[in-house]
Amino acid sequence: MNYLEELEKELAPYRKQLIEHNLYQNIKTIEDVQTFMEYHVYAVWDFMSLLKSLQNLLTCTTIPWTPKGNPITRRFINEIVLGEETDVDADKNPVSHYEMYIDAMLEIKANAISIVQFVNKIQNGASYQEAAISVNLEKSILEFLDFTFDTIKSGKSHVIAAVFTFGREDLIPDMFTEIVKNIGSETNTSIEKLTYYLERHIELDGDEHGPMSLQMISELCLNDVSKWQEVKEASILALQKRIQLWNAIEKAISEKVTL
Repeated sequence: MNYLEELEKELAPYRKQLIEHNLYQNIKTIEDVQTFMEYHVYAVWDFMSLLKSLQNLLTCTTIPWTPKGNPITRRFINEIVLGEETDVDADKNPVSHYEMYIDAMLEIKANAISIVQFVNKIQNGASYQEAAISVNLEKSILEFLDFTFDTIKSGKSHVIAAVFTFGREDLIPDMFTEIVKNIGSETNTSIEKLTYYLERHIELDGDEHGPMSLQMISELCLNDVSKWQEVKEASILALQKRIQLWNAIEKAISEKVTL
């Protein structure tokens, strides 16, 4: 039995719902793009916590070093960390995808104050819940983050890998990049950094990180039916949480709500 093929069939309707979400049709102005980014940046940020939790579980991050776990998954996760935490921007400067996204927000004059304050609070020792309260984080975003960190707390590498893999940015379709480009040209707004982020992330997810992540899940589950069941349940939940976030962004755009 090909567990991975069966899993992808089960998830296909949820992925289709996201890729064809009405949200994209409702993004028509630069202000709409700004609103999208002000919500979506939290998904960009929390993605890194999923990744680093996998690195902690699947590789040795303590001293003294000892070989830990499966060298195949060890290599997968370290290669993904390299690409996500220290990619290169359009000027070939090393930067994380989160920092790349913040730069893109600033370029189109989206409000990055909330997310920067949120992350600063955490850097200074606050929990993400405390940071959320301090910036009065919108409910739909907090619910999205709660799911992510509940997943991390489970300590189950295969479950975390599933949420990491199937809640990825490849859920943002190519058409969104074209929408953004058209809006930029119509308004004479520079959106080069956002376009680069989108194209870079989709390229990495499709050509490198996506296939590696699928292999990682297969290595972590092997033929353990119970693990594959947990992976399916977590993956469906991850996609449902992303749909809920997309619904909230669509509502904010229709009501012209900004963070």
